[in-house]
Amino acid sequence: QVQLVESGGGLVQPGGSLRLSCAASEDIRNIAVMGWYRQAPGKQRELVAAITSDDSANYADIVKGRFTISRDNAKNTVYLQMNSLEPEDTAVYYCNARRRWALNTNWGQGTQVTVSS
Repeated sequence: QVQLVESGGGLVQPGGSLRLSCAASEDIRNIAVMGWYRQAPGKQRELVAAITSDDSANYADIVKGRFTISRDNAKNTVYLQMNSLEPEDTAVYYCNARRRWALNTNWGQGTQVTVSS
């Protein structure tokens, strides 16, 4: 079971930027898909962005053009660069990993992102 540790969350003003990091305990080249999800109080957890082992990325429509997911294989780390942040982006952001052929995925503990003036 891969361990995932998120970091980089915090308080940012509307229009600002933040970069989240997800550090994995093993070679992320062996993980089929790594993704970022978020959950606000009273709302469903939703996919924000995902990236595959061959570097193909996809995004939720609401964050397209503002967020960028990337990976650094040498550091076993996946990043989420968030620009033009809005109060609606406020949520706990979770990293997720899915191995090929695995039924279950692994989750990090989450990192809080608060967008407020």
